[in-house]
Amino acid sequence: MNKDYYKSLGVDKKASKDDIKKAFYKLASKHHPDKGGDEAKFKEVNEAYQILSDDKKRKEYDMYGQTFSGASNQGGGYSNAYGGFNPNDFQGMQFDMDDLGDIFGDMFGGFGFGNSYRRERRGRDISMEIEVPFKEAVFGTERNVIINRTSKCNTCKGSGGDTASGKVTCNKCNGKGRLYEEKRTVFGNVQTNRECEHCNATGEMYKSNCKDCKGAGIKDARVEVNIQVPAGITNGEMVKMEGMGEAVKGGISGDMYIKVRVREDKIWQRVGSELIMNHQIKLSDAMLGFTHTIDGLDGPIEIKVDAGAQIGEKIRVTGRGVPISSKRRGDVIISLQIELPKRLSKKAKQMVEGLKEEGI
Repeated sequence: MNKDYYKSLGVDKKASKDDIKKAFYKLASKHHPDKGGDEAKFKEVNEAYQILSDDKKRKEYDMYGQTFSGASNQGGGYSNAYGGFNPNDFQGMQFDMDDLGDIFGDMFGGFGFGNSYRRERRGRDISMEIEVPFKEAVFGTERNVIINRTSKCNTCKGSGGDTASGKVTCNKCNGKGRLYEEKRTVFGNVQTNRECEHCNATGEMYKSNCKDCKGAGIKDARVEVNIQVPAGITNGEMVKMEGMGEAVKGGISGDMYIKVRVREDKIWQRVGSELIMNHQIKLSDAMLGFTHTIDGLDGPIEIKVDAGAQIGEKIRVTGRGVPISSKRRGDVIISLQIELPKRLSKKAKQMVEGLKEEGI
C-alpha cells in the first residue's frame, strides 16, 4: 500500500523544500522516542523527509508513488535504530548543518555543527487543579494557593556560588563552557558536544559554593502563588503561568498549569457566551401578562411579558451574559415555564369552568 509522504509531514504537494524541512524538524522533535514521542510516527516522518527533501526521489515519487526504487527496501530500507534512517541513503543529499544542529541538538543535547547553538536548561512544569463556583468562572476571580516547588536560591540568585569568593576558569571544560566528544553516527564520525554542567556552560565558576544551597543553586520551598482566573473560563480549561514551575540551576524555570473545574449552578447554565435559566410563572401571569424581577448573577434583571405568554417562550436580555471582552458580553436567555396548580379550590374551579365555557 502506497504511503502519502506529503500527508505524513502535513504539507501540500506544492510545498517548497524549506516548508518540507520545517515540517520535518517540528514533527521529528515532537515524536522522537527519547523525548517520549511515538517511535512509529518518528520513523514515518523520517522516511517521508528522506524522499521529499531529495529532488530526484521526490520527482520519482510524484510520478510513480512509493513503489519506486528510492523508497523501496532495496538498498537498505528504513528499519535501523535511528528511526528509519539508513546511512547509505544520505549519499548525495544536501543538509544545512546549522539547521541540523538545531533539530538534533534539541533531541540529543547538541551536535558539534557550530558554536552558535546553545540549549538553555529549563526546569520542569508543574500542574494543579482548583475548583471555582459558577459565578466566579463567569466573571473571573483569583486564588492564592500555597505550593511546594524547587525555587532559585535567594542567597546566590540561582548561581550556586558564593559571589564574594570570586570566579575562576572551569577546570572541567577549560573555560569553553562545553564538553566535546567524537561519536559515530548515521552521518559518519561527528563531533558532538554538550553543555558543561559544572559551570552551567559559562566557562567560569565561583571559587566557593553558596553556603545556603551548598552549590545546588536551587532549594525546596513553600511558595504562595496568586492565580488569576480569567472571566468566561470553561470547565476543564487550563490557566498557564509562565516561569512559575520548577527552577533549575543555570537555566529558566518551567511553567505552571492550573486546571479549572467549574462548579455547577442550581439555576443557571452556560452555552457559549449565553447564560440560560428557567423561570416559573403562574397561569394567570401567562394569560394577563406580568413584570418580574429576577436575581441575575450580577444583580437584578427586570423582565416584562405581555399577555398570552407560552410555555417555553424565551426572553432575551442583551448584555447580561458571559463577558466576551472588556466591553462586550453575551446575553441572558430566560425560558418561561408555567406552573400549574395540582389542586384547585372550589372558587378557582368554578372560575376555570367559566373560562372553559368561554372557550379558553
